[in-house]
Amino acid sequence: MATLESSVTLQADGQTDLDAIDQALDRSLRFGAGCPERLGEAMRYVVLGPGKRLRPRLVLMACRACGGDAATALPAACAVELIHAYSLAHDDLPAMDDDDLRRGRPTCHVQFDEATAVLVGDALQARAFELLATQLPAEHAGRCCGELARAAGAEKLVGGQSADLSGAFDGATVDDLRAIHARKTGAMFIVSLRLGAILAGAGEERLYQVTEYARALGLAFQVTDDLLDVSGSQQAVGKRLGKDADRGKLTYPKLLGVDASRRLVDELIDAAVAAVAPLGDTAGPLVDLARKLQNRDR
Repeated sequence: MATLESSVTLQADGQTDLDAIDQALDRSLRFGAGCPERLGEAMRYVVLGPGKRLRPRLVLMACRACGGDAATALPAACAVELIHAYSLAHDDLPAMDDDDLRRGRPTCHVQFDEATAVLVGDALQARAFELLATQLPAEHAGRCCGELARAAGAEKLVGGQSADLSGAFDGATVDDLRAIHARKTGAMFIVSLRLGAILAGAGEERLYQVTEYARALGLAFQVTDDLLDVSGSQQAVGKRLGKDADRGKLTYPKLLGVDASRRLVDELIDAAVAAVAPLGDTAGPLVDLARKLQNRDR
């Protein structure tokens, strides 16, 4: 497999990061004759379609904020995006959240078929860990594999989805919902920041700071996601809205109300910004991103 960083020099520029991430993702999904054509096409459909690339951008931002060369973190950035893309392909399945629209396009199982969507997720998981194992410096590869495996496993991402599927129950509290999304959404935000920091050679203090930033940002992202499901534009969001309420799922607006949910977002964004304040000017892009997410419409 070609090296994803490809000797690219990245500056603290959001568009440059996006271009580099898209190019690296494209290279990571070029397969030989052993990959069936339909499977490869479906993997590229899921990963390379329109998207914010938020998690891989966080990897690069954290690496840069902790004094590292963001280009060296591209394999890790791609790995977290592949895990995220797999989770969406599986979450959209009829047996899960049963969504037919994702990022303004038919979901994988609609565009292809259910079996292909399952296999796409399986293959993307394997590719993610292949990238970490083969394209990161040896001194970091093992630790990064372990961090991502924990974040994507039964106690975090997968466990959060399992809990979310049974999340419509009487007597639920905000703490119950927070616990679900700390696993389902928050864990992947946290590992994105941590991988970038680890690859920059950050010490425990810096790792703690970016972890706390990610913890607050991930929860804010989920609350705004719930708000968009209530009052967003389907064209802007790119997926069917109102489905959570239709299914009786737990959401922040349902438990707190819309106004209180919006206040919670503001509090969380302030907490995220405060967490990385000790990093100084190098944390500027992380602060800017948090403020943009505060008022996101998609």
